[in-house]
Amino acid sequence: MSILIRKVRLKGEVVDVLIKGSRFDSIGTDVDAMADVVIDGSGKAILPSFHNAHTHAAMTLLRGYADDMELHTWLSEHIWPFEARLTEDDIYWGAKLACLEMIKSGTTFFADMYWHWKGTARAVEEMGMRAALSAAFFDFEDQGRAEAMKRQVMDLHEASSSCSDRIRFILGPHAIYTVSSDSLRWLRDYALEHGLLIHTHLSETRKEVEDCLGRFGKRPVEYLHDLGLLAPNLSLAHAIWVDDREMALLAENGVQVVHCPVSNMKLASGRFDYAAMRAHGVGVALGTDGCSSNNNLDMVEEAKVASLLAKVTAMDPTVFPAQETLDAATVNGARMYGLDAGRIATGMLADCILVDLNHLRMVPGHNLVSNLIYGAGSACVDTTICNGRVLMLGGRVEGEEEILEQVRASVARLTGRTAPEADAC
Repeated sequence: MSILIRKVRLKGEVVDVLIKGSRFDSIGTDVDAMADVVIDGSGKAILPSFHNAHTHAAMTLLRGYADDMELHTWLSEHIWPFEARLTEDDIYWGAKLACLEMIKSGTTFFADMYWHWKGTARAVEEMGMRAALSAAFFDFEDQGRAEAMKRQVMDLHEASSSCSDRIRFILGPHAIYTVSSDSLRWLRDYALEHGLLIHTHLSETRKEVEDCLGRFGKRPVEYLHDLGLLAPNLSLAHAIWVDDREMALLAENGVQVVHCPVSNMKLASGRFDYAAMRAHGVGVALGTDGCSSNNNLDMVEEAKVASLLAKVTAMDPTVFPAQETLDAATVNGARMYGLDAGRIATGMLADCILVDLNHLRMVPGHNLVSNLIYGAGSACVDTTICNGRVLMLGGRVEGEEEILEQVRASVARLTGRTAPEADAC
């Protein structure tokens, strides 16, 4: 499959972009080539697509279900009881809705931690995206449950070998308060043996830090360090309540962090200090978290909030400028998960978006990146391409209506209430 995008704007120039297979083949002012698909890029700019470095995709099923409460009450009294009723088919449709939302807002990759791994994998395969999917691991200090979780990890790891190369299997211990020390050591060793990435929540709330100090006599990053988990194959979601010593440990060990500002703000979990994290040399990518704590998967919105929050936290308007924020939403997430993507360049994976320069939020167009980060919104994304395949053209994705219908049916079964149609709102 080949795609030729004609007369599209790239870094101030009007160029032709040829995609062959899954990669950018040639970029120039006059690419003379035939292609299976030809797209008129006039009035549009080509940019890297977004990489959502932390989410729980099928939590689209819980959008608006339990809002306006703190994390631990929210989880234990509302989210976990709801999730206990989910089937693999529910997860499949919830993940398809997540993929649809991400494609329509210019995201082609997401890192996921959730139940029913195979349901999410099936949705990703069908929707044409990329994903790093983890087998969510909880044992709550229960040895029997820990053994069942270990077996599930091994079984899913084996099953993942039949997936396309767009799906990467990773390990997903939920958090230090839901996974025992013994299981964390086992996951560390399993990852080392099989060359796997580990992704976990850490230091999301002040309570988590206080509990860790009370139980182990050390802060969460120090606790993971003593367990031997701090390494370049580890990424941490949130990492809000970390001190200078912990940031230095993260940097020394090549650990990267996923910043989820909207979720952090909505749950009042705390304020991530981006300037301090970057000053210590820690790599930072962006993620939306799940739809029950965000409540959307819009990386454009996430990027704007991240930049503004960093500025007001540091009381410095020069912190986290637009281009750096765009990098955090694109190439940093790609790098975190070992993807040769996040830039528009020959030889790179052809994951990209076309932004409508005639959209009212992109006019007058003094600075493309500033417009995108601070003013645009996902409605400006016209076309989304992943792995050399057009996933959205002209704002439309194939099969949208069926996905919405099936999600409403799942929610009606799970809650006993009929989900409202759009025209009933």
